Amino acid sequence: MGSVMRHLLGGLVLAAVVPLANPAQAAEGGLSFYIEGQSVPLGGIVPPPGLYFDSTTYFYNGRIGGNRQTQIGGNVIADAKVNFVADFVTALWVTPVEIGGGNLAVAFVMPLGEPAVRAGVLLNGPLVNQAFGRPVGASVADATFNPGDPIVSATLGWHSGNWHWKLSGLLSIPAGAYVPGQLSNVSLNRYVGDVSAAATYLDPALGIELSAAAGFTFNGKNPATQYVTGTEFHVDVSASKYLTREVSVGVIASHYEQITGDSGPGARLGPFKGRVTAVGGTIGATGEFGKIPVTTRLKVLREVDVENRFQGTLGFLDVSFPLWVPPPKAAPEPRPPVTKS
Repeated sequence: MGSVMRHLLGGLVLAAVVPLANPAQAAEGGLSFYIEGQSVPLGGIVPPPGLYFDSTTYFYNGRIGGNRQTQIGGNVIADAKVNFVADFVTALWVTPVEIGGGNLAVAFVMPLGEPAVRAGVLLNGPLVNQAFGRPVGASVADATFNPGDPIVSATLGWHSGNWHWKLSGLLSIPAGAYVPGQLSNVSLNRYVGDVSAAATYLDPALGIELSAAAGFTFNGKNPATQYVTGTEFHVDVSASKYLTREVSVGVIASHYEQITGDSGPGARLGPFKGRVTAVGGTIGATGEFGKIPVTTRLKVLREVDVENRFQGTLGFLDVSFPLWVPPPKAAPEPRPPVTKS
């Protein structure tokens, strides 16, 4: 693996693959598939062929206060707080296959986490209606560690000089430990598809990185709640500077918006279309563990312009490294000159 690519692994596996689940959106359960800022920096780069591992710890702390309401697990609540910590384990295989000149990569992601949700007021839903339920107006809290929905993805990536770009598609499969009526679920319990495009300009000589990524998220129906989350649009941009070959710093801006409203019998708050803008920064560092390049990246963003959703601070702590890359091809041995007898 070249020296430039060794110093770009931080966040590469995550950025090359998927958006993830976020407890701060206006979609059902306060859960949307996309997380602000997760696709950048280096969003347009697909690593060289090989097998890669990524572990991303995601944290979010937010609140929807006052008289504002939201709906989680079929429950309508108000004055709510969420503190979410989860880990997303990713295996990425960049194959030797080329399609249209682009490198094909496939990935599998497994989320695990514990959303801690506390609501000052319970207004309606399963926690009220079930036997021995809570009375209307009561405070409720829930924090349960559980697995989320597995995610599969495919990506095509191209390279030309300092320019890198890719197209990605992925599917979240509702096979997690979803409990109807529970406030604390990592699983969305619905099929989710996401299509996106990303591009990166990377100048190794100047140590400058510029990236942009945008996409659409399409949601199926949650059969447990009869809730259909609307279609969502998301865009991320970043600018980074490599201070050394091992350390980089940068800024990130992100925007999310529902372009169609929520629907279905379970959407008790109506269309409830959400919007958010988030800004923040990132720092990445690369070192070697033995002969394996290991890179960590920290990203922190603050949500600043919010409608119909929680508002708070989110972040990622990402660790990426290659499990296997093919050895470089040996140069052919020179043939001895042919002499005439």
